[in-house]
Amino acid sequence: MSDELWQILDAAAHGKFPVPDGRTVVTGRPCARDEGVLAFTAHSVVFTDEDPEWVRKQLAAAPADPFAAAMNPHFLAAMLERTGRRMSTIDMMTAAPALPGRPELPLREIDDPSHPRVVRARKYRDGVRVWAADGGIVLLGRGLAGRWECAVEVDEEAGGKGLGAALALEARRLVPGRTVWAQIAPGNARSVRAFQSAGFSVVGSEALFSSG
Repeated sequence: MSDELWQILDAAAHGKFPVPDGRTVVTGRPCARDEGVLAFTAHSVVFTDEDPEWVRKQLAAAPADPFAAAMNPHFLAAMLERTGRRMSTIDMMTAAPALPGRPELPLREIDDPSHPRVVRARKYRDGVRVWAADGGIVLLGRGLAGRWECAVEVDEEAGGKGLGAALALEARRLVPGRTVWAQIAPGNARSVRAFQSAGFSVVGSEALFSSG
């Protein structure tokens, strides 16, 4: 497995972003599951095993500013047709450093493979673990290029009380690595606010292509 994508992500998580030179870099997939596009400030990365020359032709044909071509719907549609994959949405990439200490919320680890959030997580992550609190859950797993990723879910009746932010903060204490990532749909303003309150910073955006 190539670690080029991991190096890009790890550096960005620690404030060392790709040079904003307007380029789109085409690199190989880190594994068979992971394929898609990352966008940083004036710099994009397409990770795929498709012919790089074909990718560059599609980027040049996209009706968009070259700085934004990699996230243009025309380019993404061409990639999805070429690869035979699907895409859910363009997510905001956020990251936060791990925190020392034990969780402060009363959490209990659970094994519920039928939970809809767990089912979805296992499509994109390995080694998923789930903890429950009164009114919500937090999960961790190894996702894109092996990075540690988290997600939280709050019951509707428990919303508006700060539980989402508290669970996101606990992810920073639970993660065994030095960084934890969260991908959030930009329109999900409540979730964006919760993760920002928990110390997560915006790194860029991503479009992941799934095989099912």
